[in-house]
Amino acid sequence: MFSNRASIPAALQSFKLEGRMLCYNSFVPKLYNWCLSLGFTPGKIMPSRAFCSDESQGFPIILLAKHFGAFPFNHGRVGGIVSVERHAPHADHGKDLVLLQASHVGYDPDTGEFGVYRRLHTEHGGNTCACGKIGRIVEQYAKDYTYACESVRLLRHEGQPAVLIDYLLIAHPQKQGLYLVAQNLVQDAERGLPRPLATRSTGYVYRAADSLVARLGEATWPETGSIAIGQHLSAEDFYFQREGSWPDPFQDQLEQNLLAPMPWILTSKHPLLTAACANTLAEFERTYRSLLQSPAMRGKNLVFVGGLNIDISPHLGDDFPLTKFVPWAAFVQYADGRQEILEQDDLYQCLSAMPRDNPAQIDLERSIAAMSAKEEVQVRI
Repeated sequence: MFSNRASIPAALQSFKLEGRMLCYNSFVPKLYNWCLSLGFTPGKIMPSRAFCSDESQGFPIILLAKHFGAFPFNHGRVGGIVSVERHAPHADHGKDLVLLQASHVGYDPDTGEFGVYRRLHTEHGGNTCACGKIGRIVEQYAKDYTYACESVRLLRHEGQPAVLIDYLLIAHPQKQGLYLVAQNLVQDAERGLPRPLATRSTGYVYRAADSLVARLGEATWPETGSIAIGQHLSAEDFYFQREGSWPDPFQDQLEQNLLAPMPWILTSKHPLLTAACANTLAEFERTYRSLLQSPAMRGKNLVFVGGLNIDISPHLGDDFPLTKFVPWAAFVQYADGRQEILEQDDLYQCLSAMPRDNPAQIDLERSIAAMSAKEEVQVRI
């Protein structure tokens, strides 16, 4: 998905959020009615979800069970990663199939902050990171970015704009970490770093690239001393590499998805929101390819929808968050072999046009009460 570095900003910008959000109370019945409009058989649709294990994802799961009449199959791993090896078991459990993938991000409506969620069941009911798995990954890479922002410094050499770059950002004895795009910072560095203008105790001094001077303005350079480049170190100025394979290819798929877009994640206004969107983009493409290759899916009616769950933090007294869903794309396969992909705008319009009434929805409390009233079944050993 993000193999072409130059395409990453456009890919992330293509995921529109404003004007594309659906409350789960209306989204799930609309999804159900859309499946019926495609020819799916009522009572024979097996939903599946690929959500994070966070408790904030429980309300969407309850609504899927309520409207589809079946507790959804579990396709998900922490962070909203799809376990593509579970396609065959899912296919065995229903005539028609629905798979919903969603990365998630918390949102505090009081502060407007993304990436936090109020944990009502903790001792003090405070905010913590959401999604925690995405948050921990981003935090690890943010440390390297913060170091680079401080360790690439602007100064003058013989009156001309120059950059002082820390040895650790140049030598790279390790084969993973943050790497600078030298030509964006240093003049004549297209084929590698040129001979430095001067050597300092912790780094080398190079002539600043003309493009960097034009971008920041020469007045940014101090007349004496040096200043950190700070937030002027843009996403285009660095990238990350990680050596070797991940020990758990499924659990660490999330980090693989985020590695290439990480510079844009770290420099965005809402890093955890951007990371969740990036993961959704990557997971939709990866899962779509796996569905095409799965023999178990042949001859099945199938809807696969990828999107983003925004978990609006609950207040004291609330049972569940007011989760919103932002659809990204959908893959539709018909039993006769026809296939189509709906991009975000078409998918949102399609879902919005569906009625939110679902006469077939289950009254969960009544169903549970009916189960309690039934005569006990003896299990014979």
